[in-house]
Amino acid sequence: MSPLTTHMRQATCEEVGCDQFRQGWRVHLEALTPDLVHEARTARCVVNGRQVPYRYREERVAEGQTYLVFEAGQPCFRVAEHRAPIGRPPLYLVRDGDHRGNPRGTKARFHQRPDNWVEDFAEHQQALADEIKKG
Repeated sequence: MSPLTTHMRQATCEEVGCDQFRQGWRVHLEALTPDLVHEARTARCVVNGRQVPYRYREERVAEGQTYLVFEAGQPCFRVAEHRAPIGRPPLYLVRDGDHRGNPRGTKARFHQRPDNWVEDFAEHQQALADEIKKG
């Protein structure tokens, strides 16, 4: 497990290989509310540390089929969601509990390797299956 808060940082579209950054994207205008249409048309992105308007063209395919077509090479509208690892090793953590949380208050166990975590998980699943089989 690599928690976002301790193991990831915000990243650019280019860093994560974002398809929209590489190939461009389009927005179906008729599917948006008037506020979102205005927002899409006036949105700005950060390029080389400066806020600049997005580059796009309006393309009408047919009645009710109008798109804003955004050029490749500019940050997508979801750039704030992109994350990249910061290089910390992942955590292989086992916590006790159920839908109530951890009512017994047992401490979490850490594994050093992913196969140990998988084995622990499999043993727990098997113990549950055995209990269910007993009735």
